[in-house]
This record gives sequence, structure tokens and C-alpha cells, in this order.
Amino acid sequence: MTMRPTVRTPSTLATRVGTALTLALLSTSATAQTDDALRIYLIDVEGGNATLFVSPEGESLLIDTGNGGENADRDVGRMMAAAEDAGLEQIDHLITTHWHSDHYGGMPELATRIPIRHFIDPGRHVDGNPMRAEFLDNVYAGLSQAGRTVAEAGDTVPLGSVDVTVVTSGGESLGSPLPGGGAANPHCATFQRGPDDPGENAQSVGVHIAFGQFRTLHLGDLTLNKEFELMCPANPIGTLDLHIVSHHGLDMSNSATLVHALAPRVALLNNGTRKGGTPEVMTTLFTSPGLEDLWQLHFSQLSGQDYTVPGVFIANLIDEQAPTMPLAPMPPPDRATEPPRPVHNGPAYWIKVDARRDGSFTVTNSRNGFTKSY
Repeated sequence: MTMRPTVRTPSTLATRVGTALTLALLSTSATAQTDDALRIYLIDVEGGNATLFVSPEGESLLIDTGNGGENADRDVGRMMAAAEDAGLEQIDHLITTHWHSDHYGGMPELATRIPIRHFIDPGRHVDGNPMRAEFLDNVYAGLSQAGRTVAEAGDTVPLGSVDVTVVTSGGESLGSPLPGGGAANPHCATFQRGPDDPGENAQSVGVHIAFGQFRTLHLGDLTLNKEFELMCPANPIGTLDLHIVSHHGLDMSNSATLVHALAPRVALLNNGTRKGGTPEVMTTLFTSPGLEDLWQLHFSQLSGQDYTVPGVFIANLIDEQAPTMPLAPMPPPDRATEPPRPVHNGPAYWIKVDARRDGSFTVTNSRNGFTKSY
């Protein structure tokens, strides 16, 4: 493992090799898989984020822990259902992509239900929010005593036969291309710069995951200008089989400069009922070269008929579903004046991926059992 500990003296090769061996020994699992596949669970945490990766050896990586507060029990229950489906008795690695509550809120409750062996994050929060400071100083510091790493671009995470490489963290991007990457990115020429983002989203820990010939990417809530820094002038990633769409499908992320250069065969949209899936992002996804299918974690009321995928590709509806699909996209909600977004607290469904070393993979919608192989 090439990750660097949070507090350290100037590192030496011996120190880093020792750290690697220690963390590798922590990555043990009581239950190994019976087939040679990487399993991915896109878990419904109502517009937050929780994505679980399980290697063929049974080692686990969870990215983000959903919402906290009154929704913590609901979201953690859904994460635990996925962990139980995967046969896990612990989480070997937990990456918190950034310090927004829909990405770390469920962590304290989750830690009471399943051991978490290694905590990975982008470092100190940057926006001065006192709630985040309180969490980091008085909660996270205690939880992460088992082992914590502040991620840096280029670090790797041990996950059995799966290669996990950090490509963004703390506002910095990968300096050297991954295998298959490094070609000039023609989509840089049409990039339209977004507002500068001094907040947490731009600090997101993003990881590239390779299993044999299979490639996928998870960038947290990385925003537009940071996408440009990662992908231009050369694309260090190459192309993907599966893209886990950034930032819930919001248009402050998901530039064509990123998505079209990655040219995924399949995209998974981790959206909420009225969070993400906006027409602008849906257009970018649908026009991505070589895209075969888009799967959505939620039906999006923001999409309207023109931008909604067929129902077999959507995992979750809402409790008070409208009698008809809206003809036109709804505007994004104004948090100051509109009521809370509709949620459902009943059964929740994940989207599951089974990926194989030859690059082939199968996606399953657990709501209806619909499965498609690629």
C-alpha cells in the first residue's frame, strides 16, 4: 500500500513498506466470495452516497456513509443489508470522499453495527463549518483510531486482486497517467469553466478501480474546474467500462470534458428523487460516445419524459408517486422556500454490478430483478 499516514515524519521506503504490510493484514475477511468477480453495490441513501465494493477475496471498500441525524438509522440499515448480502463481517476500508453530511452522516451509527478497520479521507475540512469541525474533532478522531490515512493522488488501497488508485484528493489530481491513459483529450477545447469552488466538493477523494480488464471510476462530488484539472490537456484515466456518475448527476459537475473522454459503456446515476438527473447532465450522459445504457438509483422528477430512462433501469420510486410521469422537467428545488424533497422510508433497492476479469459485467436492478450483461 502506498498511502501515507495522517501524522508522520519524513517517510522512508522501510516505513512505507511497514505501513503497507500492517494495513494489508487488517484487510482480512471472514467470508470470501465463491466466484471470481468484483461486486459493486450502489446503495439507496436518498440522494446521499454509499457505494460498496467487494473483491473476489471478500475484502471490502465502502465509499461514503449516507445521511446522519434522523435519517442515520434508515441509511445505515440499507448499507448493512448490502454488507450482509455480500457476506461481510467488517468493512476493511472506508473512504469519505468529502465533508458533506450526505457523505459522512451515517458513519457513527454504522461503526456501532460493523467494525471499520481503516478510514481514508481528504484531510481537514476547508469551509470553516463548525458542525464539520465538531464532527472531525470529537467524533471522527475517535472512530478512526483503528487507522486513518489522509489520501493523496497516486496512493493505492489494498483490495485483494482489485487495483484501487486515488486520482483526486484535497484539491490535487493524479500527476502520472494510469495504464491505458495519457492520450490528449480533444474535449478540453470545448470546456466551459464553472465557478471556482472553495468548498468541500472540490476536495473529493476520487478513485479508479481496475479488476483485470474491467475499469470503473468514482469521483465523489468533484466539481467542474477540478474535472478539467484532472482530464486536461491529457486524459490520465483512459476509457471506462462503468462510470459511477459524479455528484448525484448535478450540473456543477459532469462536464463533457470528463464524461465524453471516459466514454463509458454503462453509467450508474446515484441520484435522488429531486436531486440530480437534471436535463443538462442527462444530455451529456446520453450523448457520450459508446454509451449503451444509463441506470438510475431513483426516478428523477427533474428529468421529465424527455430525459428519463425506461423504468426497468430505475431502482427506486417514491412513496407518493405522481399518477403520471411529468411531461416537462421540474425546476430544481429552492431549499429556502420549498418543502423537503420527497423521500421514501419503506423498502429500498440497490443496483448491483458483478464484474469479471475479462472486462465483461452484469448489472442487476434489485427492485424488479432486471439484469443485463455487457
